[in-house]
Amino acid sequence: MIVALAGGTGAAKLLRGLARATEPSRLFIVGNTGDDLDWWGLRVSPDLDSVAYALAGLLDATRGWGVRDDTFQCLEAMSRLGRETWFRLGDQDLATHLHRTLLLRGGASLTEATRAITDALGVTARLVPMSDESVRTELRTDKGWLTLEEFFVRERCAPEVFEVAYRGAENAAPTPEVLRAVREARAVVVGPSNPVISIGPILAVPGIRDALVARRERVIAISPIVGGAPVKGPADRLMGPLGIEVSCVGVARAYREICSTLVIDAVDEQLASQVEAEGVRAIVTDTMMRSPEIATQLARQTLAAVA
Repeated sequence: MIVALAGGTGAAKLLRGLARATEPSRLFIVGNTGDDLDWWGLRVSPDLDSVAYALAGLLDATRGWGVRDDTFQCLEAMSRLGRETWFRLGDQDLATHLHRTLLLRGGASLTEATRAITDALGVTARLVPMSDESVRTELRTDKGWLTLEEFFVRERCAPEVFEVAYRGAENAAPTPEVLRAVREARAVVVGPSNPVISIGPILAVPGIRDALVARRERVIAISPIVGGAPVKGPADRLMGPLGIEVSCVGVARAYREICSTLVIDAVDEQLASQVEAEGVRAIVTDTMMRSPEIATQLARQTLAAVA
């Protein structure tokens, strides 16, 4: 079994590469739910859905979220009715959230609801939430406390960030299935996701960090920072205020307790010795995943590094 911690579009690209580099049914993906929200009365799990759509071949790669070629007739109708529409849901995407909400109201756990959705989409990899309990990422900004989606979508990452909190994490718990997968995994891959808002919420759930520390020699991460800047998204806007250096060295320092190896891009080859000075082995390769072939090669090199 290959376990992957995943969130965001960078992780989706890597997961598609992993699905080509190994048997998809061997993949066990722990998804971030810190940016989940209730919208129009529906439970929305953006990161879980992006991963599910990516593995099903449905993800809109241009936007990085939602279903490719989706329509937005419901959104337009809701706007005419005076409802908020800053969080854009396509019509097919809306069906996923309706289905999830009905399952949850019927007594299903989020893990069970996620399994029902991935099965319906034909995804053979196992995708699970980091916890069945609610955890919400919030950011203290110059506009006050904002949820992750308010900051990311409504405010377009404009406010200055001073603090990040994972509300409810202290009372959440990973499912036994998550802990068992980490204990038994041949490798645990931390995707090139934002370390603050994609990986941070997963590590904040009690028990998950300890499980990774115990398997540290089998944990390998891919740096989301290349050439001193994030490949995509506001990681630099969030890492700095939290005291995390915006570089692959900063990523190594943040992950060194849980991770024995960090894959860095060839652009940062000169920083490999600094990464290793943090007690983390450095693997240098092309991490930009500009094509499916590069993503697959990156996945193969990552798995080989912990073989």
